[in-house]
Amino acid sequence: MVYALLTLLLIGLAYLPSLWVRAVMARHGTAIEDMPGTGGELARHLVERFDLGVTVEETAPHTDHFDPQAGAVRLGPDNLHGKSLTALAIAAHEVGHAMQFARREKVFELRSRYLPTAIWLKKSGIMLMATAPLLAVILRAPSAMLMVALVSIGLQLAGALAYLIVLPEELDASFNKALPVLIEGEYVQQQHLKPVRQVLRAAAWTYFAAALADIVNLGRWLMILRR
Repeated sequence: MVYALLTLLLIGLAYLPSLWVRAVMARHGTAIEDMPGTGGELARHLVERFDLGVTVEETAPHTDHFDPQAGAVRLGPDNLHGKSLTALAIAAHEVGHAMQFARREKVFELRSRYLPTAIWLKKSGIMLMATAPLLAVILRAPSAMLMVALVSIGLQLAGALAYLIVLPEELDASFNKALPVLIEGEYVQQQHLKPVRQVLRAAAWTYFAAALADIVNLGRWLMILRR
């Protein structure tokens, strides 16, 4: 009974943050007819206004990001072509990352320094976990599977924590870059500032939500290994 309750709690912790992010985006994703332009048009305008020297491109849904290697702000179809508060806020957030990059701000180094490491650790841990049953059969030692699984969990945990290191960069892009620009440029009306702040907050915490899900999933693995 206790294990069942803990499992339900872990599942809730794993998925609620991501569901919250998606819910905020969807809540303010309805098109506003009198909006002056789309998210893509705002992004291109801001890129030109601040002379950032990057392009604005379309990407897959829910994968909005700034790619420093390609010099591109990439927005999903709804945000690139949409006239919603979510589209404008996400566009401004990703341009905020381009501003960090163009100005060579120290905060942007968090992404280039730690994000590749986080991805590598996570993938390595997952691949190692997949080999655990095979190694146990080859070595004919159940304890080998346990050791490999523990090392895998350690790698994935380190990767998840590395994602959290990027959080200050995300908060800076939302509240030190995007929000001031939207307010000073009067790109959104006063009554829309509250929902825009909500979207910017959700955008900033996206990595954290994913990292939390990873950590909670690791907790589930630890519970399985204890049995």
